[in-house]
Amino acid sequence: MFTRRFCWLVAACVVAVTQGVWSERASAQAWPQRPVILVLPFGPASGADIAARLLSERLREYWGQPVVVEGRPGGDGLISVRGVVNAKDDHVLFFGPTSAYVVHPYVHENLNYDPERDLQPIAGVAKVQVAIAVTRSLGINTLKDFVAHARAHPGKISYGVAPGFSEFVFNGFIRANNLDIVKVPYRDITQSPPDLGLGRIQVGMMSYAAMRAQEQVGDIKVLAINDTKRSETAPDIPSVVEAGFPGLVASPILGFMGHRDMSLEVRRKAAAGVLEALKDPAIVAGLARSGQPAAPMGVEEFAAGVREQHQQVARIAELLKIERKK
Repeated sequence: MFTRRFCWLVAACVVAVTQGVWSERASAQAWPQRPVILVLPFGPASGADIAARLLSERLREYWGQPVVVEGRPGGDGLISVRGVVNAKDDHVLFFGPTSAYVVHPYVHENLNYDPERDLQPIAGVAKVQVAIAVTRSLGINTLKDFVAHARAHPGKISYGVAPGFSEFVFNGFIRANNLDIVKVPYRDITQSPPDLGLGRIQVGMMSYAAMRAQEQVGDIKVLAINDTKRSETAPDIPSVVEAGFPGLVASPILGFMGHRDMSLEVRRKAAAGVLEALKDPAIVAGLARSGQPAAPMGVEEFAAGVREQHQQVARIAELLKIERKK
């Protein structure tokens, strides 16, 4: 009798698992069933916005549904992330850099979401090139000159910085170099490059893509790219390591994330469309022009990259003696 009941239990478990697998696969095959909304943490002309619009038409063709790009700037990225987390909808995806959410547990009380638990990686698109620049009127050409100038003028230098990881890293730079400079808060960081060009703020750190227009007309001077080596898309600009400030390295990954219950099969189907779109030379060239070299990553590879970003933030927090919020 025991053996028979045991066999029935095993059979029931096998059926349940099989049905679950088939249900998940059927869900993936049916996805998407309606327009897919890409929720961005930044507004128009940001690096994420440029990339999303480059990809949207190819994704529409592959996914067979319209792709809507929706910027929800503000709140240090919380507005956009919470919009995706709370929607719990496979058709509402976060699209932006890892820098927009990896530091949230260290800088926000009562966060009400955990980026490591509530956001599921789908696909990586590009490496976001972050840069640090000054208004041209300062007449400064190197990071070392900027540090010397800021020390000589305490409280007189104001800055704009992209929220999230970039701000976390920049705050470490300020503390490590004993600088007294003043933050100007922006609801949408893409509004800061024009202010930088006009000299309303004196220094900024954000995506290189957001700075390109002011750089091209000569209103700002890009001092360094926040990476370990020079970028192929900006070979004349030194890296922060080359400039002597390795603590300023910040290289977020631009990619797609879904809500915590989005199945692996659905995420893989969504990722397949992204990877297919990134085979288009025109998209790759467009990303390069915007200072975001393509870095196609499927679900697993992107997940590994996101974990690495979380670990990097944890190391920086430890150095700065910042504890993870409860």
